[in-house]
Amino acid sequence: MKKDTIILGIETSCDETAASIVKNGTEIVSNVVASQIESHKRFGGVVPEIASRHHVEQITIVLEEALQEADMGWDQIDAITVTEGPGLVGALLVGVNAAKALAFAKQKPLVGVHHIAGHIYANRLEKEFTFPLLALIVSGGHTELVLMKEHGSYELIGETRDDAAGEAYDKVARMLDLPYPGGPHIDRLAAIGEETIAFPRAWLEDGSYDFSFSGLKSAVINKIHNAKQRGETLKPEDIAASFQASVVDVLTTKTLRAAKEFNVKQVIVAGGVAANKGLRAGLQAKFSETDIPLLIPPLKLCTDNAAMIAAAGTIAYEQGRRSGLDLNANPSLLLK
Repeated sequence: MKKDTIILGIETSCDETAASIVKNGTEIVSNVVASQIESHKRFGGVVPEIASRHHVEQITIVLEEALQEADMGWDQIDAITVTEGPGLVGALLVGVNAAKALAFAKQKPLVGVHHIAGHIYANRLEKEFTFPLLALIVSGGHTELVLMKEHGSYELIGETRDDAAGEAYDKVARMLDLPYPGGPHIDRLAAIGEETIAFPRAWLEDGSYDFSFSGLKSAVINKIHNAKQRGETLKPEDIAASFQASVVDVLTTKTLRAAKEFNVKQVIVAGGVAANKGLRAGLQAKFSETDIPLLIPPLKLCTDNAAMIAAAGTIAYEQGRRSGLDLNANPSLLLK
């Protein structure tokens, strides 16, 4: 019988300190996440220096908890995988240096993982991939369409040219005086509001799979400012519903068109904004009219976690990829 592959994953790219143990790239044995939302909430966004300090405080604790939850020792771990980028450089450095120290001390192979590859492979923790597949990645810093023809192969066919969808959500939320993180609050308001405002959709030139949400964000901000100047009252829930309708329309339409053009056998959704109920419903409605399977991970696997890093790292490890002890944080790491 083939021996199980047991991988430890470490994730510290932004404001979650996480460690996880995954078996064979598909089964979560343990998954520990220490969130910093409460610390950053009063600032209206993530403060890099504070995030880094919290990672230093939490990294040893979450690693120990991951091993205890899995009831495993270091002798059972085959390799250590860690997010090397992209992300906040100070935050990334905490995880990378912890992983290097452990790899050296425990004499384990070290594998650096791309954060977005992790988000993609979060889906494999729920269902096996069928190639070729199309991945829609939607998060605070990324909005991308990635074509995969096999494991570990990523072809970028569309990306944001300015604001990512999640970034636009957070900026609109601040204009509406909503707490951080703003995305879930916009989603909640949109569910009870009506699309009464015709906000723009940026389709870009014919055939492009790129995205642009800066114009939409500006249109929302201008609408709010103009209403205040005129003494008019706009319903926050209607602004949220109208804004979200524009975002969802563009994301779902382009994803469906790309899925058909590239004749994919599966479409997967990844990233923090994949937790958005409006987006999930919009995608399900679009793809219910096709025979292309749509896979959206459960909410716990949409936001940053280490199980997704271990899942992606398993493929890299099995393909023979290794990182040296000179591995460094790369905040601008490209997916390839």
